[in-house]
Amino acid sequence: MGIMPHTDIEKALRLSLSLDIPFWPQLPNINFYEDMYAQVSQNFPGIAVDPEDKRISFDTAGFERELAGYSQKMDEPDIFTISRDYSVVYHKFLANELEGYHAIRGQLTGPVSFGFKILDEGNKPIIYNDETRTILFDFIQRKANIQYRELKERNHNAFVWLDEPGLGWVFSGLSGYNDVQARKDYGDFMDGLEGPKALHLCAKVNLPYLLGLGIELLSFDAYQLEFMPKGYTSTVAEFLRSGGVISWGIVPTDSSSRAKETPETLSKLLSGYWEVVSRHSGLSTKQIAKQALIAPARCCLKNIGQVGAVDEVISQSAEGSQISSIEESLVERAFAYLGILSEILKDEFGL
Repeated sequence: MGIMPHTDIEKALRLSLSLDIPFWPQLPNINFYEDMYAQVSQNFPGIAVDPEDKRISFDTAGFERELAGYSQKMDEPDIFTISRDYSVVYHKFLANELEGYHAIRGQLTGPVSFGFKILDEGNKPIIYNDETRTILFDFIQRKANIQYRELKERNHNAFVWLDEPGLGWVFSGLSGYNDVQARKDYGDFMDGLEGPKALHLCAKVNLPYLLGLGIELLSFDAYQLEFMPKGYTSTVAEFLRSGGVISWGIVPTDSSSRAKETPETLSKLLSGYWEVVSRHSGLSTKQIAKQALIAPARCCLKNIGQVGAVDEVISQSAEGSQISSIEESLVERAFAYLGILSEILKDEFGL
């Protein structure tokens, strides 16, 4: 979960840096350039960002006109880095002492999600255009690699995951870009990524499909599963046996779900998933736990459930200051749950 509702950059960074694996927060409430789609769009040919209307537009003629100039600059790293204009938060994160952490994480909007989100002048997703899609996959691959190099200079165990909610859309019969094409494109895309090959999405998931995309780390909204389908277990076990890591997004960040859960109930839910995998695959639950990260289920820019919201407005943050909004309090409580939940699981599995 990289996107956060905070408007205080220092508070968001303190929260991130309190974790075992900190990340640089995406804070679109600061300004539109901190938006996950705006950030990745910088220097893509044919793109224009309007921060006043909070709009990203694409012009096909502009793409064709700018493509030659872009091609000449492809070997310049500055073309692919996130500038301060597009994320002051990223650069503030890099300025911290990060070497002492287990690892650090970056994130970048993936090509499928960006390709579905951004529309051309005819209101058609740019992922439907073969030439544009080819350049887009290469462009984001280069951006991910540059970010990985910058993070690795601060911590040897850095990794960058691709935020890909769009991979939840490729199974729609109404989509002009389907799961078969996405699998092919992602295979080539992953082959060119430096560092751990990591993917994140909080849309409804098809675990066997995602784990078959050539990744080494998957982060997903595990809370919405509610139960582990038997049909997923062999693929999950095979992925873990090959050395893969799964980040289980188990702590809900909407108030209605959060009001129903405690670290103890979430521990029971998650270990229940692992027991199903173990029972049908022979892989021990302890081994599954060893290769697990835990995280909030998804981002929380807008509180989507007001049930129990009053109880969520806790009086103090980690530094003792008053929480300013329901959204911020939900995120801060979710991160606070992670530490408690981690200790429960370590005790249960002898880690």
